[in-house]
Amino acid sequence: MTARKFNEENERMKREYRRYLANAMGRDEKSIDKVDAALAEFDAATGYKSFKAFHRDWCERFKRHLEKRRNVQTGQPLSLATRDAMLRNTKGFFHWLASQKGYKSRVSYADVEYFNNKTKDARAAHAERPKIYPSMEQCDHAFRNMPEGSEVERRDKAIFALLMLTGARDSALATLRLKHVDLVQDMIFQDGREVRTKNSKTIETWFFPVDPMYRAFFGVWVKYLRDRLYGPADALFPKQDVAPGKEGFVAQGLARDPYSNAQRVREAIKSAFREEGLREYGPHSFRTMLALYGDKVCKTLEERKAWSQNLGHEHLATMVSAYMPVPRERQKELLRALGVA
Repeated sequence: MTARKFNEENERMKREYRRYLANAMGRDEKSIDKVDAALAEFDAATGYKSFKAFHRDWCERFKRHLEKRRNVQTGQPLSLATRDAMLRNTKGFFHWLASQKGYKSRVSYADVEYFNNKTKDARAAHAERPKIYPSMEQCDHAFRNMPEGSEVERRDKAIFALLMLTGARDSALATLRLKHVDLVQDMIFQDGREVRTKNSKTIETWFFPVDPMYRAFFGVWVKYLRDRLYGPADALFPKQDVAPGKEGFVAQGLARDPYSNAQRVREAIKSAFREEGLREYGPHSFRTMLALYGDKVCKTLEERKAWSQNLGHEHLATMVSAYMPVPRERQKELLRALGVA
């Protein structure tokens, strides 16, 4: 007889907490999914025991579980940052649980504090690391060599092109529709009501001044969709349509609906670099590359502000702190150079 892999009462409280995070705290789906993943790990570490039996010793057991846990995809131990985030997310849940009916006398706020990470591990988890991003030349090379023989290949190449033109987040790219594209003004309208932007923010993004080949290919892709009578509400990057065949499901071209998540966008970008023997850069790394490129081409503070807003940042400081950190050695070089007449 196999052991139970869930606890009904626990699952009910996790669903309540998910609603609390979404509706009371305004957390987005991606961050809530991370909480779900942390609580699933906690349940596995404690043998799916009822949360009503919570004891502070469970916190230490969970920490040991995370230290032994390995990443499913890489086989490597979980990073300090991942472990720290899981501890914080689990602590947040039990802190909330301690105020809920039926749990107030069973979960104390003092015991919940035992989820805190060791100070040195927490500091190491949040230490600033060098940003990994592709060069413009690497992007140009990967893009030029992307295949475009099939409909799906052209769609994936158009994803790459628009990412270079806008630096939009992968979840936004996956949910864009034709009506959000304005080729007359060379811009996309990331409507926070329909496009999955960060914190549902509405962003107007004009195309960055990168190599013209990106704008040319993207324009051809939009024309192709419109020639096929795709309407304003249809997906800009439609998912592949499949239908049952004699030997299982077979591809039937492109549908009119967008993908439900950004996985296809991430794979399209990583594959373009992988096929050229390059590091598999993800879509988010393009934001760092474009931020640094903007720092080179912008001459005035006003231009830098406009560039920052185009990436969806209300404040220039956000772009500088998030994507343009100054390494220690470079900091030293800059300060010493200031004293040179």
